[in-house]
Amino acid sequence: MPPIQDHPLRYSLTNELHARPFPAMTCPSTVVYLAVKQPKEAEHRDRMQDLKHLTDLLDRHGAPHPKPGATHHAAQIGRHMIKWEQHTEFVSYTVYRDGVSVRAFDPADFDVFPADWLAKAPGQRITSALIRVVPRTEAAEMKETLHDWFVPESLAVSQVLDDSAIVAGDFRIDPAGHMRFAVLPHAETGSQRIGRIVQRLCEIETYRAMAMLGFSRARGLTPSISALDTHLSEMMAEMTGGSTPAEQTLSQLLTVSAELEAMAARSAFRFSATGAYDALVNQRVSLLREDRHEGFQTLAEFMLRRFEPAMRTVKSTEKRLETLANRARRAGELLRTRVDVERSAQNQALLASMDRRADMALRLQHTVEGLSVVAISYYAVSLAAYALYPLTSALDISKGSLTALITLPVVGLVWLGVRRIRKKLH
Repeated sequence: MPPIQDHPLRYSLTNELHARPFPAMTCPSTVVYLAVKQPKEAEHRDRMQDLKHLTDLLDRHGAPHPKPGATHHAAQIGRHMIKWEQHTEFVSYTVYRDGVSVRAFDPADFDVFPADWLAKAPGQRITSALIRVVPRTEAAEMKETLHDWFVPESLAVSQVLDDSAIVAGDFRIDPAGHMRFAVLPHAETGSQRIGRIVQRLCEIETYRAMAMLGFSRARGLTPSISALDTHLSEMMAEMTGGSTPAEQTLSQLLTVSAELEAMAARSAFRFSATGAYDALVNQRVSLLREDRHEGFQTLAEFMLRRFEPAMRTVKSTEKRLETLANRARRAGELLRTRVDVERSAQNQALLASMDRRADMALRLQHTVEGLSVVAISYYAVSLAAYALYPLTSALDISKGSLTALITLPVVGLVWLGVRRIRKKLH
C-alpha cells in the first residue's frame, strides 16, 4: 500500500512550535533589547521592510541572512549574538554578549545598534532595555546595589523559578532612554534558564508598553465620549418632553449614533489588542513563579498597583463606548417608532380627508348629473316639439299642449340614457 500522505502544512505548523527557542546566556552577561513599531496601521505594514532593515545590520558584520519570509532569525554579529523576531505589530531585537561593563547599565552598550541604522528603522521605538546579568551577592550588599541602580520608590524585586534567580527593575526610563532590569542568578542556574528569565522580562516590558497604547487611546476618547453622553441625555430628555419635533431629534440622534459607531470601529482593534497584551503580561509574570524577596514588592504587585488600573480604564472605556452606542441605537428605535406613529396618524387623517373629498365629489357629480339631465331634456324637448309641430293641425291641439305632452317622456328617456351610460362607465 502507498504511504499515507501528509497534510501540506503538517511540518511547517509543527516546526512553528520550536521556531522561537530561548537564548542561552551565561553569567555575567549584558543584554540590549529594542522593539520597533510603526506609529499607525502597524498590523498592515510592509513586512519586507522589517527584513530589509535586519539584513542591513547583518551585512555590516557579514552575518548570514534570514530565509525569505522568515519571522525570526538568530546570528552572530561581532562578539554579540542577535535574536530577531517579527510580531503582529512590532519587531524585536535582542542582542547579548558575555561579560558586563564596568559602569552598570552603560549607555555605550546600546551602541551595538549603529546610530545611522537606527535612523533608518521602519518604525519608532516602542521600548528599549538594558539588562545586566551578574552573580548574586550577599543580601545587604545586593540591597544597597539595587537601590543604587534603580529608583527605590518603584523598585520591584522577586525570586523567580524556585529561587533560580533574583530579578529587579523599576520600569522607569533612564536618562539614556532605556528601561533597566537586573538578573542575579543562583550559582547553579543554567544558561538556558537564565535565557528564559531574560526573555520573560523582555516580553513583559514589551507587552506592557503595547498594552499602554490602548490606555492612551482610551484617555483620548474620554472627552468625546463624555460630550456625546451629555448630548444623548439631552436629546432623550427632549424626546420625553416632546418640545422638539421628533424628526429633528431623530436626525440629531442618527448623527450621534454614527459618531459613536465610527469611534468604536476606529478603536476596536486597539482595545482588542490591549486585552490580548494585558493577558500576555499577566501570563508572563505568572510563569516566573515569583516569591517575595527581602520585603520588596514583586513584579505582580507592581503590575497590580501601576498597570492594572490603566487596563481597567481601557476596559471601562470600551464598555462605556459600547453601552453608549447601544443607548443611542435603542433611542433611535424608539424615536423611529414615534415618527412612524405620527406619520401613521397623519396618513389616517389624510385618508379621512380624501374620503370626505371623494364624498363631496360624488355629491357634486350627482348634482351635475341632475343638472345635465335637465339641460339635455330642455334641448331634447325643444327639438322634439319642433319635429312634432306639424301634427298640431291633425290632432287639433296647440303647440303648448303638444310640448307639455312630450316633456315627461323625453325627460324620462334622457334620465334612463344617462343612467345607462354611468353604469357602463362603472
